[in-house]
Amino acid sequence: MSDSPFHLFGIRHHGPGCARSLLAALQALQPDCLLIEGPPEAETVLPFAHDPAMVPPITLLIFNPDNAQQAAFYPFAEFSPEWQALRYGARHDLPVRFMDLPAAQSFALQTQPAEQPVSAEIDEPSQPDINAIDTSAPLDWLGRAAGYDSGESWWNHLVEERNLAGQTHSQSLDLFAAIREAMTNLRAEIPQAEANNARSYREQLREASMRKIMRQAQRDGYQRIAVICGAWHLPALEKLPSAKADNDLLKALEKIKVSATWVPWSFQHLSYSSGYGAGVDSPEWYQAIWEIADSKERAIKWLARAAQLLREQDIDCSSAHIIEAMRFAQSLAALRQRPQLGLEELVESLRTCVTMGNETPIQFIRQKLIIGNRLGEIPSAVPSLPLQRDLEQQQKSLRLKPEAGQKVIDLDLRKESDLARSHLLHRLQLLGIPWGQLNKTGRSAKGSFHEIWTLQWDARFALDIISASRLGNSIISAASAKVVASAEQSHSLGEISQLLHSLLLADLPQAVAPVSHTLENLAAISTDILELLAAIPPLVQIARYGNVRNTDTQMVEQVLHSLIPRAAIALPPACHALDDEAAKKINSAIVSSHQAICLLAEDSLLEPWLAALRQLLLLGSYHGLVSGLATRLLFDRQSQSLEQVSTQMSQALSVGVQPPLAAAWLEGFLNNSGMILLHDDQLWRLVNDWLCSLQDEYFLQILPLLRRTFSTFNAPEKRQLGERARQAAPVAFVAQNSLDSTRAALSLPYIRQLLGLSQ
Repeated sequence: MSDSPFHLFGIRHHGPGCARSLLAALQALQPDCLLIEGPPEAETVLPFAHDPAMVPPITLLIFNPDNAQQAAFYPFAEFSPEWQALRYGARHDLPVRFMDLPAAQSFALQTQPAEQPVSAEIDEPSQPDINAIDTSAPLDWLGRAAGYDSGESWWNHLVEERNLAGQTHSQSLDLFAAIREAMTNLRAEIPQAEANNARSYREQLREASMRKIMRQAQRDGYQRIAVICGAWHLPALEKLPSAKADNDLLKALEKIKVSATWVPWSFQHLSYSSGYGAGVDSPEWYQAIWEIADSKERAIKWLARAAQLLREQDIDCSSAHIIEAMRFAQSLAALRQRPQLGLEELVESLRTCVTMGNETPIQFIRQKLIIGNRLGEIPSAVPSLPLQRDLEQQQKSLRLKPEAGQKVIDLDLRKESDLARSHLLHRLQLLGIPWGQLNKTGRSAKGSFHEIWTLQWDARFALDIISASRLGNSIISAASAKVVASAEQSHSLGEISQLLHSLLLADLPQAVAPVSHTLENLAAISTDILELLAAIPPLVQIARYGNVRNTDTQMVEQVLHSLIPRAAIALPPACHALDDEAAKKINSAIVSSHQAICLLAEDSLLEPWLAALRQLLLLGSYHGLVSGLATRLLFDRQSQSLEQVSTQMSQALSVGVQPPLAAAWLEGFLNNSGMILLHDDQLWRLVNDWLCSLQDEYFLQILPLLRRTFSTFNAPEKRQLGERARQAAPVAFVAQNSLDSTRAALSLPYIRQLLGLSQ
């Protein structure tokens, strides 16, 4: 290609060795135009890449405004060859163009199920043995031929991790010439997949589009055009077929509307495959390669950082450990005939010389020094949606900086700033942006003024923000619209009551009225007792929790004043003719609702509920589980005396009652409360006295059913129940046996003698 204006540079995306060599090669070539593999639509936001405030890792986001989930990311790190080419073009005031299949056509292809024919002039089909090779990883062939486990290891050692100190321009050009030769031979030897294969067809469309843009640059009069693309595409771009063949292949493609912007990215997400760029497993290590050209110096500094991190975790790591690890890594590289130390050798040396085979510290090192937690920054001038700008403004004012690593914050809801942070995090959760996860343990339990959140920003939240932007231009308006729409679409009282709970936690006053009306209207026509009962606990939590957040809960209380009496009236009829499974479900709902209503502590609501429970006491009309539970709940509320409950227990567990019904009543009465049975003396005496009063014959009849009931207790509870029963046995024996005074008098002289008393 000596007479051609095109100078091809085959790269590996996110390759620091390629990036450094590319800069040296561009210095030698002095091009007058740069063509970089990437979506052409990105040229509209390309000027922002030259802004000094743009800090990688960042990504181009190309998306369909009408369907935000149809999108593609094109990430760049500081060590990405494409990013360095962009910076080079900005420094030398060179025209820069992206070349690839436009995203508008690529997205349209995703909706076309039919496979398209392939032009014979572009790629002649062959008859390969598809099962014999893996065409998705062509570098593996070269890697295995060179004695490596994979093509990734081979490429890293020979291209990315090599010693770049003192590299000359000619050496850089030689590298790309060698890459072009290797890819040309490799692509010629590896047979193409089936001619009409969708992936093969898509690749040919991409390469045809690249060639079309290359021809346009040539027509524009540029003489030295640097073409920077993935190494695999080099053979397809080196010899240009006729323009007609490429145009015929591309002219029938449909297009859809797309938009482009820049968003922050993270090292964690660089490990994903996205857009045209394959992910890398070790972005933080690649950053070290980019910053330190000399391989030996890089290895020493990396091990020193590893030692510092291990010491911060209270793991013993002395200077002698690091010296031995360095020597071990050098010996390992020599044994493997590697040209220089690589990441594999360094990690194995740490595992062997420092952690003594313990993998847990290695995983910590991997997170910090191999993957990393860096998050990019985008200048404010980059075009963004109003919702995105509102979120960024709140993050700034509330001092909640998005970070790629996990961060735990403890919010005191009595403080205005912490309460505002809690509102923001709850609103984002309603919008489907789970930046924070609320912990359910510790000081964040019910009734606390604290919330403990675990924060971790995911760069892919950008798509969720785009999707939510249709609902409103601010976080509060979008979240309100989302909750109202969800409530209108729901037909479950439990779901709507949970939404009402969530929106009050998020402080969305505009949505309280419509969601409350939706809940009240649905409750008025609902005949499902389980839905009515499921709606009570979250609403009670709202009424109680609103005091902490200074939230007006008057409308919620109005709903409760109509919902609880309606549930109380509907409960007894709904408990007739239940089977065992239905009885268990309704029992669970009764327990939750009872606890919530008692927590509310309003006599006007508690009385109709207790009246409904009293109707359930009649064992013959209701399932034993339900009757036993109702008896227990009324006993706990002291709505029934011990004598009344004892009488009901005797009736329910008498000989005349069928054993299955009696066992169900006892199971409902105990209600999986082994610990309460241990610590409640009244309850213990009630059950114990009943057991001691049983005749032997009836006891043997009911024993298997009692075992089923007590099997619901865990092992420690059963052990403690047995111990208490043994301690109580002598007392029960004495109480049931009269004292023989004549026999007792015979022991008195001996007792006086032992005590030293006179006769």
